[in-house]
Amino acid sequence: MKGSLFAILGGAFITLQGVANSQISSGIGTWQAATITQFTGFFVAFLILLFVRDKKLHEIKKVKPLYLTSGAFGAFVIFCNVTAIHRNGVTLTISSLLIAQLCLTYIIDYKGWFGVDKLNINSLQFIGIGMMIVGVIILGY
Repeated sequence: MKGSLFAILGGAFITLQGVANSQISSGIGTWQAATITQFTGFFVAFLILLFVRDKKLHEIKKVKPLYLTSGAFGAFVIFCNVTAIHRNGVTLTISSLLIAQLCLTYIIDYKGWFGVDKLNINSLQFIGIGMMIVGVIILGY
């Protein structure tokens, strides 16, 4: 239950961040908005880290260096979201974003990339994704 709640909150925050970044970028530019967003995100995460003090930061040596670059994806996420929101609106952008996430996560699960357990993917799941794509097409018209 907690996992689902955090997923719902995460989705809500992605949407709110996209809309806010779109507004910021209208005034100062997309990469400037991405810079401000990444900086404020770092600042808030750092404050939380100082408050939590879980003492696990020293174990960073155990993390593969490639994975340590994942925060850089955030800049491109922001740029893509802002650009799409300006061109397609919030609903179509977030719907498309969710489908892209779902498709890539299915591939990751199926292939076992990034150390995740391989999962069997069945035809019903592909039908579900197809229905979502049809839904987004309908939303776009």
